[in-house]
Amino acid sequence: MSAPTFGILTGGGDCPGLNAVIRAVTKKLLHDSRAKILGIADGFEGLVRDELRPLSFDDVSGILTRGGTILGTSNRGDPFGQIDKIRATYRRRNLEGIVAIGGDGSIAIAGKLSEAGLRFVCVPKTIDNDVEGTDLTFGFDTALGVVAHAVDALHSTADAHRRVMVVEVMGRTAGWIALYGGVAGGADVILIPEIPFDFGTVAAAILDRHKTRRFTIVVVAEGARPVGGDVVVQRIVSDAPEPTRLGGIGALVARELERLTGYEARVTVLGHLQRGGTPSATDRILATRFGSAAADLVESGQWGRMVALQGNVLVPVPLETVAGKRKLVPTDHELIRAAEAIGTHFGRPQ
Repeated sequence: MSAPTFGILTGGGDCPGLNAVIRAVTKKLLHDSRAKILGIADGFEGLVRDELRPLSFDDVSGILTRGGTILGTSNRGDPFGQIDKIRATYRRRNLEGIVAIGGDGSIAIAGKLSEAGLRFVCVPKTIDNDVEGTDLTFGFDTALGVVAHAVDALHSTADAHRRVMVVEVMGRTAGWIALYGGVAGGADVILIPEIPFDFGTVAAAILDRHKTRRFTIVVVAEGARPVGGDVVVQRIVSDAPEPTRLGGIGALVARELERLTGYEARVTVLGHLQRGGTPSATDRILATRFGSAAADLVESGQWGRMVALQGNVLVPVPLETVAGKRKLVPTDHELIRAAEAIGTHFGRPQ
């Protein structure tokens, strides 16, 4: 009987820890099942284009600490419309199944392909920590370290100039990075998508703080929006001297708070710095655990599952229960309550 052939791909945005998962899955399946492992280039696009290559022990040795992904990735939309090409690649390469490492979008794609008869096991990854069904995703801890370090560094310049410093972080729909990174860095105001914020409330908090302090640090998720939504946003943009240069939500928040408080405000957008670099020790460990657990599911034939961390235990979760869903921050989350108890503001309307 010939050895089984399995594929592995990374989809969506890059994330610290991807290589650690690739390493764990490949090494375990090579060792336990004497399987042939094919690395799929550039996510699901590699299945469409039939761009796969064998992975050996040597190929995945020494990649534990590397950021990015040795396979490449892509988030250029849903490839389901090219399922005939995907099926052809699947048959031509004699694949018995694929391990897909990705966020909510990639898991949704894998779920649709699973319903169409292809075999997938998924590993959740995203710095946003917004994948449904798992308490934690690898990449999140590394991103938090970047945010906390940036906030730490901005304290001194904010203090020196009596400024309001606004730090814009990733999180279009979920505020996990802003919440945890802001608390870790000691931010005074944290604005997240789940809690529409009131500019007047935030400005009042800053004015009160500056009676005894020289500066304020505001951490804002890119998807955060004020009470009043687009109407308020458009008013601020139209009032700006150079509206085309106003930029994202961080710049908008800085401009409006400067107007309302009279204090000089500056914005720092961390952007893709949060995605890159060497994964933290915590993310390396979690990614290795995820990869080993995914290989277990492959070996036992438990297809159509995602590996999830629940408590401190890894469990298989059916794809249909998590595909296409996002885990948002509850507005009464324990960390929000703890932060508010020590004076951190979330811009809740009074």
